[in-house]
Amino acid sequence: MRVMANVSMVMNLDKCIGCHTCTVTCKQVWTNRPGTEYVYFNNVETKPGIGYPKRYEDQNQWHGGWTLDRKGRLQLRAGGRLRKLLSIFYNPDLPSIDDYGDPWTYDYQTVIDAPLGTPNPTAHSISALTGRDMKVKWGSNFDDDLAGAPELAPGDPDLAGLEEQVKMEFEEVFMFYLPRICEHCLNPSCVASCPSGAMYKRAEDGIVLVDQDRCRGWRFCVSGCPYKKVYFNHRTGKAEKCTFCYPRIEQALPTICSETCVGRLRYLGLFLYDADKLLDAAAVPDVQDLYEAQLGVFLDPHDPDVQAAAERDGIPHDWIEAAKRSPCYELAVRHRVALPLHPEYRTLPMVWYIPPLSPVADVVSAQGYDADNPDKVFATIDALRIPVEYLANLFTAGDADVVRTVLRKLAAVRAIQRAGQLGLSIDTDLPASVRATADDLDDLYRLLAIAKYEERYVIPPAHAEEAGRLMGQHEQLFCSLDTDGGPGMGGMGPTGPHGVGAYHPPHSDSDSAANTPKHAGRPAGRLNLLNWNGRDAAPGMFPEPGSA
Repeated sequence: MRVMANVSMVMNLDKCIGCHTCTVTCKQVWTNRPGTEYVYFNNVETKPGIGYPKRYEDQNQWHGGWTLDRKGRLQLRAGGRLRKLLSIFYNPDLPSIDDYGDPWTYDYQTVIDAPLGTPNPTAHSISALTGRDMKVKWGSNFDDDLAGAPELAPGDPDLAGLEEQVKMEFEEVFMFYLPRICEHCLNPSCVASCPSGAMYKRAEDGIVLVDQDRCRGWRFCVSGCPYKKVYFNHRTGKAEKCTFCYPRIEQALPTICSETCVGRLRYLGLFLYDADKLLDAAAVPDVQDLYEAQLGVFLDPHDPDVQAAAERDGIPHDWIEAAKRSPCYELAVRHRVALPLHPEYRTLPMVWYIPPLSPVADVVSAQGYDADNPDKVFATIDALRIPVEYLANLFTAGDADVVRTVLRKLAAVRAIQRAGQLGLSIDTDLPASVRATADDLDDLYRLLAIAKYEERYVIPPAHAEEAGRLMGQHEQLFCSLDTDGGPGMGGMGPTGPHGVGAYHPPHSDSDSAANTPKHAGRPAGRLNLLNWNGRDAAPGMFPEPGSA
């Protein structure tokens, strides 16, 4: 047993109202620089819908994630080294800008410079990438709230085989919101796809990052990620992705999307897992067994043997204590109500979801069922407007029984709380029918409904004294986004002291050293591409003539 720790997130989809506050704050903090106009480290999708980029879940088209070869061994769906070598200058599995939607702004200068006159001037849309006039056809939220659902929603890959059950007519349709960030997987296919080794998973907390100095812009990480949460910055020629707000996590603060979430639907905590079991768990033959296989990788932080092994493997004591209080462990392992997103990709994702139960209450009211009768409540689960089979295609590789079990437990919590509030009697056998005790269901209610800030976010601070031990595991101890003016590090954006407008290319080695932010382990005189405006000279980007 080799114990490691991984920061994780659980989202309660019953609470998401689709306000996109998480998207806006993440955009402002991390992707407000030139070249990231189309980039959303966090986005909120309406389901059913085709998502962002278009149909990203269709791995028959994009070839992301892992599959098994004829001998049952894991291999990248996009192919091995030979295929990458043959397609290194033309990757057919990359989404185009049309799949993301060409980001646009408006030609406000036309309105400002318009002469006096009767006709009202208008600001037409122009591409934020090229500056040319354009007609807006697609964007990150074009199918938000089922906009254009009759034409767009049938293209949802999760609807395959369910077309007759999910109708897009107004009277029958149902929707829910799905917030998405990088999954920070235990078995990340983006890391395995990177030819230059720029993509790496931090050993101390499992966060997946990109070393901007090593990245060569091959973009195999973009095609290798089945969730399409790695993006290419066309200005810098580098890959970028969600960093799980690691500067905040290291200070025991929640991610910015969690901090600003209006619905309080996000939970952050640690998992302890057995790294020696990862390969076997990701390579189980039946995709519907992947959920249970990943649960088998997680370790019980309350087990004294696990605690001893964790200390032996260098995990700090306060991290072990935090793992014991982790809301993610409680929801995913103890109560088993949180599920992974598309486990069939075999990446072992670490951002899990509690499926929405809201339709149950709607069906109960519509059909006149008594909510304090568990048999009648459970009977409505199969009468959801959005079928349980659709949720199963999202969270359990098609195993509807697992989703049905989760919804039954959530329905039991509601029934017990309703009975307690209204003074109704409740069947004493109800908790046992969902494989729980009355105390378990009460704990689940408190965690899902009224958990305080410190109960939703259990994040231990980073240990600087571990740097010496980690030096043997990493070639470098920083992410290249970690600069004074980098996104999320307190910089003031494009107009600040470290922004594009303030940048002046150095003219000598001494100037370069003086103008380039210094960081331990980073060569002096390197150009910080994150602050490059894309027009001026970029010393150090290419070898000097005559240099070795």
